[in-house]
Amino acid sequence: MASNHREKKERKDGRGGDEIAPCHQTEAGKTEKDALEVQEIFLFNREYDRNKREHHTDKYYNLKLIVRRGQPFHIQITFTRQYNPEKDQFWIEYVIGRYPQENKGTYIVVPLVQELQSGKWGATITHSNDRTIDLNVMPAANCIVGKFRMYVATLTPAGILRTRRNPNTDTYILFNPWCAEDSVYLDDEQERQEYVLNDLGTIFYGDPESIRTRSWNFGQFEEGILDACLYLMDKAQLDLSGRGNPIKISRVGSAMINSKDDEGVVVGSWNNMYEYGVPPSVWTGSVDILLEYHSSKQPVRYGQCWVFTGVFNTFLRCLGIPARVVTNFSSAHDNDANLQMDFFLDENGKVDSHLTKDSIWNYHCWNEAWMSRPDLPVGFGGWQVVDSTPQENSDGMYRCGPASVQAVKHGHVCFQFDAPFVYAEVNSDVVYLKAMKDGRRIVQKVDKTHIGKLIVTKEVGTNRMKDITGLYKFEEGTEEERLALETALMYGVKTHRAQDVVPSTEVDMDFVVGDTTLGNDIKVKITFKNNSQTRYTATAYLSGNIVFYTGVAKCEFKNHNFDVTLEPMKGNGMSLIKCIASAFPEGS
Repeated sequence: MASNHREKKERKDGRGGDEIAPCHQTEAGKTEKDALEVQEIFLFNREYDRNKREHHTDKYYNLKLIVRRGQPFHIQITFTRQYNPEKDQFWIEYVIGRYPQENKGTYIVVPLVQELQSGKWGATITHSNDRTIDLNVMPAANCIVGKFRMYVATLTPAGILRTRRNPNTDTYILFNPWCAEDSVYLDDEQERQEYVLNDLGTIFYGDPESIRTRSWNFGQFEEGILDACLYLMDKAQLDLSGRGNPIKISRVGSAMINSKDDEGVVVGSWNNMYEYGVPPSVWTGSVDILLEYHSSKQPVRYGQCWVFTGVFNTFLRCLGIPARVVTNFSSAHDNDANLQMDFFLDENGKVDSHLTKDSIWNYHCWNEAWMSRPDLPVGFGGWQVVDSTPQENSDGMYRCGPASVQAVKHGHVCFQFDAPFVYAEVNSDVVYLKAMKDGRRIVQKVDKTHIGKLIVTKEVGTNRMKDITGLYKFEEGTEEERLALETALMYGVKTHRAQDVVPSTEVDMDFVVGDTTLGNDIKVKITFKNNSQTRYTATAYLSGNIVFYTGVAKCEFKNHNFDVTLEPMKGNGMSLIKCIASAFPEGS
């Protein structure tokens, strides 16, 4: 069915070329009888032609020519008479935007050269036969990514003779991970196949003890998706001169995928209320979301982190930026940018929701995009965290990244963009503080291992899970981990660091929650052990809450205070049971 659809749109002669009317106006308003004029341009733009095959763009469901920058492509021009290189002059022009200017890279005059130079604009004649010439055209490796209008101009005694505007010769130029001069160059072919050309993926979620998977159709090659992705840059009003820079594009994309402050693609909802929209768990791919947004120009309802991530991955791969989905289990949300999770307890041991602003997500999904970082010191290119889930404001908009994964690992939170927030997500301490009535804050416990328990992505070439925790953090307790922490504290905005609390060894407590299913009892077993020769009475507080995966409590279903007498050198266990009759909200 796909091939029939395409055949209807192609020329009747089956060549896939473009007719150019032979009657053109010169700049002087005249035509010359013997002037060299363009009769036809043939772009080799079908999916089985050499251009799309060589540029790895043959999967795009789009009849126009799609090429990648920094790599030559082949075109054929037929003139109204034989081309004489000794007296005839012609050149190719590529134009993008409403007000093209040569100094901004939006008006490009492609020079005719004897030999193409790697990564620079140029065209060379490879074959000439009567009125037809074949050319190889090389786009610059740093040129603007987008949809260009193409013209061919000839110089005549009466002036410049230029072809008329013809949408059929429009040419898309994308990022090129196969080109060493491109800022998104990736040197592993298997990784390029996975992170650029794979249109299906697996997103991991749940918790480390019970990891589940979602299949996701990125669909970056589907009809209309390329135009929808380019529209996002127009909607964001990203200056055309910045559209060759993956740093700027990924940062703009992280803002545009969510609708928080710019009427972007997806509306987020975490309150289990999905009126006038679709629950996040219903979505299985990006195509319908992007096409609906492009068509309606209105945000699509609703999404949560994996939806934002899936759509963002489509955007990046469609434009040619290598990208992958990453899941961080026990992901911290540092609300006050102090690089630690602060949980305030009242004098009875209950979490004070008014004072506690930080939260810990069961899991959180974001994207990594592969690019060089010339704005950072050497060694901090490669994978960059970009997150489109609206969590915190960054430079006036809800966006995050690109933040160098290497910078996060080594604690260089001074490097742009949003490295402190990402560092806290994967490597912050959880600090429990008792809020006394007299205003004092007393540290009760510091948990150094809860955050960033496991960071995973899909393995190249399979649907298996790959552990990439080591890319983000050093092993706890090592010298490298200590140095990274000291670096983060030196560069960060942290005003204080909670001192380690030496736990009491006289009384131990163990807390076990048994497995259960929706609607059945939750069995909790608490065991106290007195390791001393002294008799103690322990006062305990138990709180059970339905919590969204973002760490936000929906409601408290259990609130129980009790005392336990602990005999010397003995243990004391007790079981508590609570029946849950109602359904958990989505995402909890």
